[in-house]
Amino acid sequence: MTQSLAGRERTVPSGDLTLWAEEFGDPEHPTVLLVMGAQAQGTQWNDGIVRRLVEGGRRVVRYDHRDTGQSSTVEYATRPYTVADMASDALAVLDAFEVERAHLVGASLGGIIAQRLAVTHPRRVLTLTSLSSQPLGTDTAALVQRALTGLPPLPGALPPPTPELLSTLATTLPGPESSLSDHIAARLPLWRVLHGPVLPFHEDEYRAMERRVHERARNLRAGINHTLAGAAREELTTGDLARVTAPTLVLHGTQDPMFPPAHAEATAAAIPRARLVMVEGMGHTLPAALDGRLAHEILRQTADADT
Repeated sequence: MTQSLAGRERTVPSGDLTLWAEEFGDPEHPTVLLVMGAQAQGTQWNDGIVRRLVEGGRRVVRYDHRDTGQSSTVEYATRPYTVADMASDALAVLDAFEVERAHLVGASLGGIIAQRLAVTHPRRVLTLTSLSSQPLGTDTAALVQRALTGLPPLPGALPPPTPELLSTLATTLPGPESSLSDHIAARLPLWRVLHGPVLPFHEDEYRAMERRVHERARNLRAGINHTLAGAAREELTTGDLARVTAPTLVLHGTQDPMFPPAHAEATAAAIPRARLVMVEGMGHTLPAALDGRLAHEILRQTADADT
């Protein structure tokens, strides 16, 4: 039987907020900072990925964004924030662990945060891995709005999320006082669509993940604020990715319904010397069946830049 993964938890200050974080591996080893996506907790980075990275000689840190898990929640109406503020939270985590330079691995919105830091704080970034994400500066809200109103994408624009995903997103938000069983029942249809149609869907895996999310959350609905933060005006553009100097891996699923493969291609094209790896059959989730493949790619990406 696989032993449970033992991490070292701590609370990290970020301004007047506190962020939950967890560290694994030898503190003397190169650090990989795992940055999750919108409305997602740090523990949604699978233990299987973390274990493989540690076994590969990496110190791994994962954390809960503001408004998720055990981190502080914010009243967005009176205290709005942006993706830039969420990027500052990631730097606060690195500072708390006394990490001067780290390998950044960001999934979905976490990929945008990691890209942003590679532009604005290049000295803090050893390597960049943008996973299941899109180019910095993409106006996703505009893409979605056009799709919802039946308008085709503008010429040269990236494709919106699939119609099936947009329809499912509108109907799978659990109520504020949902029981655990109701919460899981509401979320499973979304995970089925995000997972994609090719790889086997193991319902028990997603049930266990949502059970842990439900148990850890201070406020399950606070993560909706990430959507508002992502829609706030971003002063950086995709063109700014030309300033990225960190070795970059763009890692993406061929069946991603949130950010179809053209988003990965555009990200890789915008970053000098970026390497694009498409994972056959993967959607917009990180199923345990892909732990080994994803960890292998991250270890390969971080190996040459170890310091």
